[in-house]
Amino acid sequence: MTVTPLGIPRRLLEFTIDGEPVRATEGSTILDACRAAGKDIPTLCQGDTLTPKNACRVCVVEVEGSRTLVPACSRRAEPGMAVRTDTERARHSRKIVLELLASSVDLSTTPQVAEWIKEYEAKPDRFGPDAARLNEEPKIDNDLYVRDYDKCILCYKCVDACGDQWQNTFAISVTGRGFDARIAVEHDAPLTDSACVYCGNCIEVCPTGALSFKSEFDMRAAGTWDEAAQTETTTVCAYCGVGCNLTLHVQDNEIVKVTSPHDNPVTHGNLCIKGRFGYQHVQNRD
Repeated sequence: MTVTPLGIPRRLLEFTIDGEPVRATEGSTILDACRAAGKDIPTLCQGDTLTPKNACRVCVVEVEGSRTLVPACSRRAEPGMAVRTDTERARHSRKIVLELLASSVDLSTTPQVAEWIKEYEAKPDRFGPDAARLNEEPKIDNDLYVRDYDKCILCYKCVDACGDQWQNTFAISVTGRGFDARIAVEHDAPLTDSACVYCGNCIEVCPTGALSFKSEFDMRAAGTWDEAAQTETTTVCAYCGVGCNLTLHVQDNEIVKVTSPHDNPVTHGNLCIKGRFGYQHVQNRD
């Protein structure tokens, strides 16, 4: 008989969010608790498969007794904590952060950000056109994915996914300092000359579309990309015996990109080059 270990049970913590009593499992973050309670807290750099980096600061909330606003994505819930998510101070901070981000980079392909800008009445245009950080052309140096750093908010999620948190390839890093900081491969070489193994796990975690499938990039440029018309089907990769789950995104009877469920115990959203990009044979009709 097989015995499944249950592990050490975690105790429940009791505290309040916006005056309402809530319970959260020990080790949960404020963001976890807010989402469980149905509170919508905006965030860009948080990823459910990565350690929080506290980079974007859009998710800040007020905690009673704390001198500064705290990032909900990384601050652990504590017993008796009093959290306020929608105060004037928190809303003003989110508004400024959204204005700074939207004025310096292109957030046109960032999910929900247009709604947040409207909700917090952010006005990115008030900084003028000189606020743009890069103004560089997308890097198209391979047939699999495109790097459009005009959309990069320096959340470092791609660096972590390529580094010690998942892939351990370390092909991606941060170069420069201050206003000159940006994401690049080693020595800022073409991707084809780098250590990149084209697993695409950086694309999986990118929140803004700075990294995207070449197929998606081309379809957006042609005006044919339509997520509303796409279907998603989860299946098992047939290339090897690991059993990775694939989610096929299909539009007009064509696979346009492949992702992987983040809650899958085998992949946790990660794939290899074959699983993420090797789908052309499925729809080869020659």
